[in-house]
Amino acid sequence: MEVSDIVKDMANSLNIDYEINHNEHCIRIPKEQGSGFVRAITFDSGVGVLEFNCFLKKTFLFELERSAVHPLKLIFNRESPFVHEFTEDEETHTINRLESVMTSSTPTNNHIFKIPANTSISLFSIEVNRKLFEEKIDAFLANMNDDLVNLFRDVNGVNSFYYKGHYSLEIAKFIEEFTECELEGFMKSVFLEGKAYEILIHQLQQYLDDLNTPEKRKILRQSTIESVKEAASIIEEEIASIDNINVLAKRVGINQNTLQNGFQHLYKSSVKEYIRNHRIEKAKKLLETSDLNVTEITYAIGISSRSYFSKIFKKRYGITPKAYLDKSRSNKSA
Repeated sequence: MEVSDIVKDMANSLNIDYEINHNEHCIRIPKEQGSGFVRAITFDSGVGVLEFNCFLKKTFLFELERSAVHPLKLIFNRESPFVHEFTEDEETHTINRLESVMTSSTPTNNHIFKIPANTSISLFSIEVNRKLFEEKIDAFLANMNDDLVNLFRDVNGVNSFYYKGHYSLEIAKFIEEFTECELEGFMKSVFLEGKAYEILIHQLQQYLDDLNTPEKRKILRQSTIESVKEAASIIEEEIASIDNINVLAKRVGINQNTLQNGFQHLYKSSVKEYIRNHRIEKAKKLLETSDLNVTEITYAIGISSRSYFSKIFKKRYGITPKAYLDKSRSNKSA
C-alpha cells in the first residue's frame, strides 16, 4: 500500500474528491465538514510523507484497509492529541503533542486512528514501504540494532510494532523546513525528499538514544525545550527564592542533567549562570525604578550577602550598586 492510497481512502471515507499534482495527492476539507487539508507525497524507494493539517467538525474514525501490508509509519504529532489502536488489541494509545510514534501493523491487526472533533490536528508522518525500501537499506542492516533490523526486514508486515517517545529538536526543525518549503517543481521535489530522509534517519537515531536511561540520552527533545523555557519563566518569576536546581528540574518534569543541557542549548549558559545573570539584571532595574535601598534589593533578588551582590554587580557593570543607585536617583532629581 502506498501513501497516496491513504489519501484516496480518506477521501472516500469523507465522501470528497482528491487532487493530483505530480507526486502529490491532496484532499481539502470542505467548509461543511471543517477546514484544512491532508496531503500525501510519494518519493522513490517506497518512502512517502503524509501531512494532516485540519479541523474537523465531527470525530473521524479512520481504519486503514484490511488484508493489506501497510507502510512502516513514523508519526510526529505537532498539535492536539489523537488516538491510535490496533483492531485486535484492547489497548488504545493516546499520542500527545510533541510525541512521535514508530508503528507497523499486520494484515489482520490493522491501524485505527481516531481524530477528535473541533480540535486543531497537525500530524506529519514518514511512510516506508519496506518491500520497496529493502534494496536501499539492505547493505546497512548488518550494522544496525537488532530491533531495527527485524523491523525493516519484516517486508510482508508479519509482526506488529509500536514505540512512542518525544521527538527531537532537530526533527521539529526539519519538519518545519519541509512544510514551509517555497520551492517549485523539480527543486521542491528533491528538497522535500532530502528532508524526508533526514527526518527518517534522525528518528532512527532517537529510537536508539531512547534505549538509554534518561540521564544518558544525548538527543535534546522538543518537549525538553518547552520544559527548559518553563524553568526559565519560573526563575524570572521567583528570583527571590530560587536556589535549588534539582527541585527546579523536578518541577518541570526533567532531570538535572537534561535541564543543564537544555539551558546550554537555548541560553548558552548553565542554570546557575542564568539565575545569576537574571538577578543582576533584575537588581539593575530595581536600582533604576524602585525606592528600595541596596540591602533591600539584595534580598529582593534572592542574595543574602550584600558584599557578594556588590562584587558581581560591579564585575558586570563596572560600578558598585550603591554608586549606581546614587547616580540613578541623582539623574531623576535633576
